[in-house]
Amino acid sequence: MAAEAKPQILSHVNNLNYFSILLLLLYFNVASGAGGTWRLLLNDVGISAMHSQLLINDRVIMYDRSNFGPSKISLPSGACRVSPNDVVSKRDCTAHSIEYDVAFNSIRPLTIESNTWCSSGGVTPEGALLQTGGDKEGERKARMFYPCDDESCDWTEVDNALYVRRWYATNHVLPDGRQIIIGGRNQFNFEFFPKTKAPSLYKLPFLSETYDAGQENNLYPFVFLNSDGNLFIYANNKAILLDYNKNTVVKTYPKIPGGDPRSYPSTGSAVLLPIKNLEAEVVEMEVLVCGGAPKGSYLLALYKNTFVKALDTCARIKINDDKPQWVLEKMPRSRVMGDMILLPNGHVLLINGGSSGSAGWELGREPVLNPDLYHPDKPVGSRFQVQNPSTIPRMYHSTAGLLRDGRVLVGGSNPHQFYNFTDVLFPTELRLEAFSPSYLESQYWSIRPRIISLLSHSTVNYGGILRLRFMVFGIGGVRSPVKVTMVFPSFTSHSFSMSQRLLVLDHVELVRIGVWTYEVRVKAPKSKNLAPPGYYMAFVVNQDIPSEGIWLRLQ
Repeated sequence: MAAEAKPQILSHVNNLNYFSILLLLLYFNVASGAGGTWRLLLNDVGISAMHSQLLINDRVIMYDRSNFGPSKISLPSGACRVSPNDVVSKRDCTAHSIEYDVAFNSIRPLTIESNTWCSSGGVTPEGALLQTGGDKEGERKARMFYPCDDESCDWTEVDNALYVRRWYATNHVLPDGRQIIIGGRNQFNFEFFPKTKAPSLYKLPFLSETYDAGQENNLYPFVFLNSDGNLFIYANNKAILLDYNKNTVVKTYPKIPGGDPRSYPSTGSAVLLPIKNLEAEVVEMEVLVCGGAPKGSYLLALYKNTFVKALDTCARIKINDDKPQWVLEKMPRSRVMGDMILLPNGHVLLINGGSSGSAGWELGREPVLNPDLYHPDKPVGSRFQVQNPSTIPRMYHSTAGLLRDGRVLVGGSNPHQFYNFTDVLFPTELRLEAFSPSYLESQYWSIRPRIISLLSHSTVNYGGILRLRFMVFGIGGVRSPVKVTMVFPSFTSHSFSMSQRLLVLDHVELVRIGVWTYEVRVKAPKSKNLAPPGYYMAFVVNQDIPSEGIWLRLQ
């Protein structure tokens, strides 16, 4: 796309004063209790949030699909579009994408032309949302959304940007800023966007090896960038380490204990646990996979109306070990179609989903209303902490994502082929809510850091020193070690947050410079393999209580 056609991208957005006020209101107007709090944000956002992405202007782009009838929000300026693949109406005057403004708790409709059903995406180093694939006329599309300060920005679409159809694929940002797009329905291969060299398509036999006839179980594979620049790819019940530059498998991991599938439609979830000790010769990288459905669950639900209890285990593996092995542990409950979100203090939130069945139309049962908090550094058997429940089932096609103020935004749930609000077990869900982890409770006000300045440019160089000045007002004060974490904003769909990663920066110095004021100096990551270029949310963490984040750009 020509440079002059791109809307101006925000260089740096933080709005610290506004969000400090917002958090004050949150603390004193919501009843708190051990296990976090829930708040209904909007009763009707017009669409079901099947896909979501936080952008650097603190607005969240959400969308579903564009061929299953009219939504509950009109297209901007009274526009309509021809929708030949829509089985309900061939002319649609409603939007299937919205922009949610976190600060003002408001939405506006966006115009997306092609079908984004079960697509993938991620943010570019410049802070734009790249969205790829979908169904029907959208299957080879690439779509861009460049954030702006006003309401002038909207989607642009590029025809034939992908070499093959991408439906249920996974994207991941790479050290050079490109995105790799892996797999999808009947696609046992990968490609890049943008394309920089031939060939355009690369075969990946691992995806055909993990394919289960009739139920697949290798869609939306879990993909993480390793510290050596290779990609950890998990599908079904197996994993490999791929050198994508040479298209060579450099390591094959043991099958996950029990052998049950964890990827779509058995749909567990996975995260790369917080990355620490960034200066080490070999940085430890550990993957956590949780939940899913036993083998055969999809077919039993689809053809026999039998809903098998979901898996109640997680498995961890240190992917850089010489002889890596999975370590299995029990969750507090069975969970399928759950999301896993890295919180700013390094804990993991398991949220959404059901206790039986599988992903797919009408195939999930027993909604899980309680999130579970996972503490990676505690001993096995004491890592899980049950959180307070929501009242809204979040089943198939729901999403969750971290906001800069530390809350988790939760939306979606539409286990039907169309919008369906009556006479179904789980109606199409248009409500948007936020879960506030317990670190936002008023009892931690006295030790919560408040970043007051970024004492280096908002663009941080690899290996450079990052200086953050912050305040702690209470008698609880600051206890060393104070941590600084960086979180990459992930693209979320179908229970997986693509490109999600959290880094704990290496500590340099903590200095007290006033009664309430401190300055922490840390080293930015030295390698693009550890932290691909782009915008990150940076947090100061004191005694496991994180500050509100600020945006900074790593390059």
